[in-house]
This record gives sequence, C-alpha cells and structure tokens, in this order.
Amino acid sequence: MSFYVYLITSKYKDKLISYVGYTNNLKSRIEQHNSSLGAKFTRGRKWKLIYQKKYSTKNKAMSEEYKLKKNYKLRKEIKEKNIK
Repeated sequence: MSFYVYLITSKYKDKLISYVGYTNNLKSRIEQHNSSLGAKFTRGRKWKLIYQKKYSTKNKAMSEEYKLKKNYKLRKEIKEKNIK
C-alpha cells in the first residue's frame, strides 16, 4: 500500500494559506477537505492540491509530513513555485 504526503492551498483574505497532510487515498482525502469533512482547519474552504509525494510505508509518510509541516521555508517555496 502506498501513502502520500500532500500540500493543499486556499485563498483567505487575499492570502494563500496551506495545509499539509498524509493519506493512503489522495483523491478521496482532497474530496473530504473540499466537502468540509476533512481536518477542522480545512473546513469551509475550497482547496487545490499543489504538491504530492508517494511513500511506500506509513511511517515514512508520517515522518515526511511532520518535516514539511515544520519547514515553513520549504512550504513557501512550493507555494511560490505553483502560483506562477
């Protein structure tokens, strides 16, 4: 089974906000976020997937998700790269 780390973005008051997560079913998870069934932070907004990376184990995906959540510089780079 494969696991994915993903980064989604949404506009909020002229600012681009982001959310990082991991899942084993990326399509379903994005649909949950966009239908207000995902994480509490993501409710009530429309999200766009801008980054995904596949991992072979859940532990590796969780570890990489944690690193990406804490690395705001990398998140900013990914957002800027995908805005253009």
